[in-house]
Amino acid sequence: MKEMMIKLATIQDIKDFTSIVEKYPFNIDLVSGRYVVDAKSLMGIFSLNLLEPIKLVAHGDDPELFKQLEKFKA
Repeated sequence: MKEMMIKLATIQDIKDFTSIVEKYPFNIDLVSGRYVVDAKSLMGIFSLNLLEPIKLVAHGDDPELFKQLEKFKA
């Protein structure tokens, strides 16, 4: 399990983010406060407070994922 803090500032960021994470076969969660949502779910992401950085928790270890998500790093 690996974690990183991300920031999704625009709707395009959210679309780009979900198109990246949906390619990976393992679970990826977003944690904001006490809420945990599936990072592959657009509806789940929009339910979070996007004004604050969000913790991404990947339940797999693929270095390529974190390279692709570098532009979202908070």
